[in-house]
Amino acid sequence: MALDYRKCAQEIADNIGGGANVVSAAHCATRLRLVIADNSKVNKEVLENVDGVKGMFESNGQLQLIIGTGTVNKVYDEFLSITGASAASKEDVKAAAAAKQPWYIRLLKPIGDVFVPILPAIVASGLMMGLVEALAKIPGLGFGDTDWFAFLDMAANTAFAYLPVIVAISAARVFGGNIFLGAVIGLMMIHSALTNGWNAADGYGVWYLFGHIKITDSYTLGQINQLGYQGHVIPVMLAVLFMSKLESWLHKHVPEMIDLFVTPLTTVLVTALVTFTIIGPIFSGLETIVLAGAEKLVSNPIGSCIMGAIYPATVVMGLHHMYNVIEAGMLASKGLNTWMPIASAANFAQFGACLAVGLRSHNQKTKAVAIPSSMSAALGITEPAIFGVNMRFFKPFVAGMAGGAVGALVAAFMGIGASAYGVTGIPGYLTINNALLYTIVLAISGGLAFFITTVIFKEEAPKKKAAPAAPLVDMASQPVVIEVGADKVKSPAVGTLVPQDQIPDATFASGVLGAGLGITPSKGIVVAPVDGTISTVAESKHAIGISTESGLELLIHVGVDTVQMNGDGFSPAVAEGDTVKQGDLLLNFDIDKIHKAGYADTVVFLLTNSDDYNDVKVNA
Repeated sequence: MALDYRKCAQEIADNIGGGANVVSAAHCATRLRLVIADNSKVNKEVLENVDGVKGMFESNGQLQLIIGTGTVNKVYDEFLSITGASAASKEDVKAAAAAKQPWYIRLLKPIGDVFVPILPAIVASGLMMGLVEALAKIPGLGFGDTDWFAFLDMAANTAFAYLPVIVAISAARVFGGNIFLGAVIGLMMIHSALTNGWNAADGYGVWYLFGHIKITDSYTLGQINQLGYQGHVIPVMLAVLFMSKLESWLHKHVPEMIDLFVTPLTTVLVTALVTFTIIGPIFSGLETIVLAGAEKLVSNPIGSCIMGAIYPATVVMGLHHMYNVIEAGMLASKGLNTWMPIASAANFAQFGACLAVGLRSHNQKTKAVAIPSSMSAALGITEPAIFGVNMRFFKPFVAGMAGGAVGALVAAFMGIGASAYGVTGIPGYLTINNALLYTIVLAISGGLAFFITTVIFKEEAPKKKAAPAAPLVDMASQPVVIEVGADKVKSPAVGTLVPQDQIPDATFASGVLGAGLGITPSKGIVVAPVDGTISTVAESKHAIGISTESGLELLIHVGVDTVQMNGDGFSPAVAEGDTVKQGDLLLNFDIDKIHKAGYADTVVFLLTNSDDYNDVKVNA
C-alpha cells in the first residue's frame, strides 16, 4: 500500500509540537532534518511508530527522521505545507543546529567539517595502498619489482604526500577563505625548497629575516626554519584560519580599485610570515606532543580498552572526526595507524549489538531498520545502527561499548595497525597489517556485543492505545454556519446562533471585517470549526485566527470589547503555527467572568476574506 505522504507529514508535525516549534527544516536523500526549538514537546515514542518513518535519531542538534529515497522529498513538501515552515538548505539546518550545541562541540566541529569532505580521497588512497602492498607481498608473483607497482604506489601515496594541500583547500572552504589562496598556503608549507618534514633528523637550513637575536641555544628570534610540514594537519588548519580572517578583514578595508591585487598579495605574504615564524613552529610541536600521547595511550592495553568503550559515545557527540588528525599523524611519523583497530573494534561491536536486536525483535519495523543498519556498521558506517537502533534501546549500545572495550584491549596486545585511515570494519582488511589477528579482534568485539545484547535485551510489549477521550463537542451535531463552494464550516462554539446584523457591536455587525455570525455560548469552549493552521492568537487571548488549505481565513472573537479584560478568564490551547483538526480544543473561556466584567459574551465568527468569494453563504 502506497504511503500517504500528507498523513505521514501531519503525524510528524503533530508530534514535534507543531510548526511553531520548528526552527529549521531540510531534507537529504533519505532523511528529514529538523532543528527543534523546544525538545520537550517532541513525542519520540510516537514519532518512531509513524507510518513512513523507518528510524529516528538526534545528531549535532538535529532531529533526523529516516524516511527513504524517493519518499522523503514528498513528505518534506507536505510537511512545509502543513507547518508553514520555510524551506532551508542542509547548510542552513546545520548552522541552526550548531548554534544550539555546547561550546566544546562548536570548538571541535571545524575539525570534522574540514576532514569529512576529504575522506573520499583519503579512503581511496588508503584502499589502493592496501591492494598494492598486498599484491607486492604475494610470494613468487614479483609484482613489487614491476613498473606497475611503481606507478600504482605513486598514485596511492599522492593524497598522503600532499595531505597539507588537501587540508588547506578544505579548511579555506570551511573558514570562508579563497580556496586557491588556501591551496597556495598548503603548497608553501611543503614546498620543494624546504627540507622534507620527514627528513628533519638529517638537518635543515635556517633563514634570518629579522636579525639574529639568540633566545636559547636552539632558538633565535627572527629565525625561520627551512623545514616542510609534511604529515602535519593542525598547523595547516590554523594557518588557513588566520589567512581567511585576514583576507576577510582586508576585503572590508582595502579600496575596491586596488583590492584585486593588494588583498591576495598581502594575505599570502603576511600569512606566510606568521605561519613560518609562529603557527608552524609552535603548533607542530604541540601536535607532536599530542600525537606522542595518543600513541602511548593506544599502545597501552588499558588506554586502548577505555578508548574502545567510549569511541561510540564520541560518535554520538559528533566528535569522532577529530581522530583523523591523530591517525594522519601516526601514518606520518611511523607509517602505521594503530588507532584504526580500536575504531574497528568499537564499530564492529555496535554491528554485533544491532544485529542481535534485529534477530531477537518480533517487531517487523524494528527488524527492517536493525538488520540493514547492522550491515552498514559492519562496513564502518555506524550512525544508522547507533542512532536508529542501539541508542534507542540503550542496552544494546552499552553492550556495544563493552564489546568494543574488550576488542580494543586485544588489539593493543596484538600490536596490529593499518597503512591508511578512513576505513574500519570489513573494508579495513585492505589496509590492516595482519588479517588473521584483525579477524580475531572483530570476532571478539562483535561476538561479545552480540552475546551480551542477546542476554540483556528484551523487547517491550507494544503499549495498548488508550481509549480516545470523549470529544469536547459533538461536531456531527454542530450546524454548518458558513458555506463557500465545497467548503462547509461548522460552528466553533455550542450555543444559539445570532445573525450578523444582531451582533452587539457595530463593527462586527456591519460586515466590514467579513461575513459571519454570532453565537451566544452555552459552554465556555471554542473548538476548531475546520482542519487548518492557527494564524493568530491575540495577546489578550480572547481571539484566534485559523486558515485552511483551501484559502479560507476565519476569525473567532469571544465576547465584545473583551480585549479590555487583558486575558483574564481566557486560556488558549493552541499557539500560532499549530495545525488543528476539526473539533480540536482552541480556547477555554469563563462566561461568568465576562458577565461580571460587564461585557457581552457573544462569540463572533467571521470569514475575514469573504470579499474574495462570490458564493459565501452564512446560515444563522
